Amino acid sequence: MQRADRNGPALHGWLVIDKPAGPGSTDIVAAVKRALRAGGYARVKVGHGGTLDPLASGVLPIALGEATKLSGRMLDADKEYAFTIAFGEETDTLDAEGVVVARSDKRPTRAELETMLARFTGPIEQTPPAYSALKVEGRRAYDLARAGEEVTLASRNVTIHALFLCRPRESGDPSPARPTWRSGEEVGPRFRGGDDERHGGKAALSSRSGEELDKATLIAKVSKGTYIRSLARDIARALGSVGHVSMLRRTKAGPFTLDPAISLDKLAELAKGRTLEQALLPLKAGLDDIPALALTPDQAAALRQGRRVIGTLAPPGLHFATDQSVPVALVESDGVGLKVVRGFNL
Repeated sequence: MQRADRNGPALHGWLVIDKPAGPGSTDIVAAVKRALRAGGYARVKVGHGGTLDPLASGVLPIALGEATKLSGRMLDADKEYAFTIAFGEETDTLDAEGVVVARSDKRPTRAELETMLARFTGPIEQTPPAYSALKVEGRRAYDLARAGEEVTLASRNVTIHALFLCRPRESGDPSPARPTWRSGEEVGPRFRGGDDERHGGKAALSSRSGEELDKATLIAKVSKGTYIRSLARDIARALGSVGHVSMLRRTKAGPFTLDPAISLDKLAELAKGRTLEQALLPLKAGLDDIPALALTPDQAAALRQGRRVIGTLAPPGLHFATDQSVPVALVESDGVGLKVVRGFNL
């Protein structure tokens, strides 16, 4: 296939991809690079803002150009997930792809599950899955596990900011059973592409008999480093059963939600029409919690040269500094002056 001329504009900003189950995060990065080539856009760096398991779908922020300087911040950001626990079987991978290693006839009731969730809300300690990208003596844990070696990972402290059970809507798609951490709001995750098709359909709650649940879908807002597969395992065990994740969908990563997310088909369509700019979010989209700071031309020039700027009225903390709406740098103020944390070459 003939490569398109790459004399188009260089894109700097964020593409939010609604990742389907199947490909890994690096596969999505490769797909975006192909889209840039197909559209004839100038070559820029491309990176993702936080790994998403191949089995998982949902929000995957992709940083282009100067936005890659901010992608590390996504690793520290809170995440939000919808996930389904299938009770009765635990697998070695803790998801639907693994081999069953334990079974139980015990099924929790909805009341038991809702009561148990309080124990898993707030600061908790969890052990990551053996099948994870964490390194053990320089090797990935999942490589050791696949080779049949015993993998022992240290437990870690994480925070579950919110955790609650979904209820089925009349349409069959899950909806939150109660309000979340944001006063007056409810999480309304789009489950497009996230149906639990391999394990019994779309219902948020699936009962075997009466109130006993074969599966249940939950919403969780979690801190960095949290493994949803471990959370599902531990909840099931605490209920006297076993379980694994049969559906996992990320509905939010830092400031990015499903609302601006595009599918891989849409990505290819926009690239073909050379209109990827339609889906591109600005650099500032990844810094929604950081105030903007307008600079004078002289201040902007000094910061671009890496010099400290004295005499600004910016309050202490991080600021997104701009020169007539053009991003200049992520800067830190001490109340007296500004220093560059990350400079942008724009």
